[in-house]
Parts: sequence; structure tokens; C-alpha cells
Amino acid sequence: MNTFIKYKSTAALLLCLAFTGCKNTAPVQDAVLKPIPKSYSDVTDSTNSGEIKWKDFFPDKNLVALIDTALKNNIELMMTLQEIEIAKSNVRFRKGLLFPNVSGGGGYANEKVARYTSEGAGDAVTEITPGRLIPDPLSDYMVGLRTSWEVDVWGKMRNAKKAAFSRYLSSIEGRNFVITNLVAEVADTYYELLSLDNELDYIRQTIKLQENALEILRVQKEAALVTELAVKQFEAEVLNSQSLEYDIQQQIVESESKMNFLLGRYPQPIVRDKASFMEQLPVQLKAGIPSQLLRNRPDIKQAELELYASKCDVKAAKAEFYPSLSITGLLGFQGFKPSYLFMAPESIVYSIAGDLMAPLINRSAIKAEFSKAKAEQLEAMYNYQKTILNGYVEVSNQLSGISNLQQAYEKKAKAVEALTTATGISNDLFSSGKANYLEVLMTQREALDSKLELIEVKKHQFNAMVNIYKALGGGWK
Repeated sequence: MNTFIKYKSTAALLLCLAFTGCKNTAPVQDAVLKPIPKSYSDVTDSTNSGEIKWKDFFPDKNLVALIDTALKNNIELMMTLQEIEIAKSNVRFRKGLLFPNVSGGGGYANEKVARYTSEGAGDAVTEITPGRLIPDPLSDYMVGLRTSWEVDVWGKMRNAKKAAFSRYLSSIEGRNFVITNLVAEVADTYYELLSLDNELDYIRQTIKLQENALEILRVQKEAALVTELAVKQFEAEVLNSQSLEYDIQQQIVESESKMNFLLGRYPQPIVRDKASFMEQLPVQLKAGIPSQLLRNRPDIKQAELELYASKCDVKAAKAEFYPSLSITGLLGFQGFKPSYLFMAPESIVYSIAGDLMAPLINRSAIKAEFSKAKAEQLEAMYNYQKTILNGYVEVSNQLSGISNLQQAYEKKAKAVEALTTATGISNDLFSSGKANYLEVLMTQREALDSKLELIEVKKHQFNAMVNIYKALGGGWK
């Protein structure tokens, strides 16, 4: 009767602990996700350029070859691949915890007990076999299997495994996001190099024109048609252009080094075709509809998987409040001499035991861990919302940028055409003595600045094309 009362009291205590755990584990309230707009503008065409594979998106074969090299050798990408392996190993580890742990082995012990103890006195008069007392000291040989298993009653380990698997999938999306950024960065650097090449060519052409004008000016000075001031002003302009030439050359070196770093190799020449840069047209892009970002953008999918993993973490932390059930067992052979070790059934030994343990004193630490898991879940949820909002804003900004850059390029191209014509006219007038050197100087300076600005706008057009392709989720397929 006393035993029954004892077990009944223990069961009641465990039930109380379970109910207390339920009281302390209020679920996290999910915030309401703001609805995504149905379109970026009045256009609701679902055609999305972000779904195009990067090899089909970029028409320049040199650029395609550079991107392909970067995807094979980029160091950051290689590090990301190892993060995937780490996440995969964690999944296997969490899965292994769901199953019993079985270990095999053997052991030897030798014990001598004091004669004047209850155990020693008993051994002194006890026969281990007929006519033979228990040996003193007594050896103990044992070979067998041991097992231990925490039964996942409340789903703690199953939820930990789900969280690990979700983070493994998240690491894959993280790799895709790294690929997207890598493809975009290689493309941006490539177009930067092409723009610098064209700027350098035009600066050298301008220097030749300025040097020709300077020679004419020196001849006129010898003829007392102009003063030394005019010659010095023109010399200063030539020197400024030459200084700009060296500055562009340094920028080219740095951009080539950046490209080689992205490609995971030491500095070497970058193969490119600068001649067609100004004639190339950026790829015409289709933005599709905003909801496609949830499927195409790796960073959004990564944030979603991290959110699910954090929810699993909360469930695993909640299970810590409840009693845990552990089972241990032993099966093997045991004897005091090696010759008796495998004499079945006399040498067979086995045991099985179960422990039901619930936290009592250290519940504050469990509550803190649970609160931390809930806060991390809310953080993951807000990060998911922020990533979606950021994706929509990026696409909207780039769409607006493409339109404005096109307008700017058209206006700047007309300005370059007008100034190029004006430069030719001013040179002719100057040669015939109908224009002064200041008119030639200012016209050449304005033409140079305008041409460099046109090349810069062209580069921004290609950058905007790359950026919106990345913003739409393209580049990782």
C-alpha cells in the first residue's frame, strides 16, 4: 500500500511539473505580414527576367567566361560551400540523437575486500563452486554491449533536427545568394573596365588635339600673334589631361586586380572587347510581379527558412520544461576467470532501467533559454519582412533608374555630338585666325568633360541592368 502511495505521489508531481511547463511556454504570436503589392506599376505582365539563366542573360562572351571562372575559383564561394557541409553534418548529428546509442567493449577489475566487513566476512565462508570459496582477491572480466536512449517523448530532438535541416536548406540559399552577388559584381567590374578603357582612349585623342593646338599656338607666339600667357594656359591644359590619363590608368589596374581577386587568381590581363562598349545596348528587362520575388530571390527564401528553423527552436526549448525519459541497458558476459567468461547461461549478464527526470531547481535557466528562442523567432520574422520589403524597394528603384538613365543618355549624347562639332569648328577657326585660343581651350575642355560623362552614364546603364537582374533574383541559376 505504501509503495502504491509513493508511486501515485510521484506521478502527481510529474503531472504538476508538466502543467507548470505548459503555463510557462506561451506560444509566440506571429505578426501579420504586410501584403505585397500586386505590381511595380500599372503593368501586370508576369514575364520575369530574373528567371533567365545568367549564361543566357549576358551577351558578351568574354564576360560569360569571366563569370564561369569566378564560379569555379572564387574564395568566398568556396567558403560558403564549406558552410553547407557544416550544416549537413549538423543535420546528421541531430538525426543520430533520435536513435539509441549502443557501444561495445570489455573490462577487467580486481578487487580485494577487507576481511572484517560484512562483504568480506560473507565471501570468506561462501563457496563460488562446490568445495571452493570465493577467491580473494576477486577478478572480474566483462565483455558486452551497453545502450542508452533518451526517448523523444515531447519532440525536443525531432524539432532540433527540423531546425538543423531548415538551416541546411538555408545555407544552400545562402550559397545561391553569394552566387547572385558574385555574378553581379563580376559584371559590374567588367563594365567598369570597359568604361575606363573608353575614357582612356578619348583622353588620349583629346591630348593629341590639344598638343596640335599647342604647336599652332607656339608658332603664333613666334609670330607675335599671341602672348606667352596663351601658351602657358594651353600647356597647363595638356598637363591636366595627361595627369587624368595616368589617373585612369591606375583605376584600370585596380579594377583588373579586383576582377582577378573575384576570379580567385593573381593579377593578370583581363580579356575584354572595349570597341563595342558604346554601341552595346543594355538587355531589356521584364520585372514581372512582386510575388515572384518570394520564389526567385535566394535571400528571401533564406530568411523564410531561418524563420521556420527558429520556430522549431522554440518548440525544442519548450520541451525542456517537461520530464525526460531515458532508458539504459546492458547485455554481455561476465566472470571471475577468462575460462568462465563465455559459459552460458551462467556468465550472461543483462540489465535494463528507465529514468523519468523533470527539472526542479534550474528552471530559471530553462525559462531564459525559452525566452531567448522566442526572441530569436521574432527577430527572424522581422528579418523576413525586412528582406521582402528590401527586395521590392530595390526592384522599384532600379526600374526607375533605368528609365531616367535612358533619358539622361539621350540628352548627353546630343550634347557630345554638338560639342564634338563645335570642337572641329573652333579648331578650323583658330587655324584661320578667326577664333582665339580661349574659345578653342574651353570648347575642348567642355567636349572632354561631356564625353567622359556620356561614358559614365553608359556604364551606369549597364550597372542598372545588372542590379535589377540581381534584384529580381537572377544570377544563381
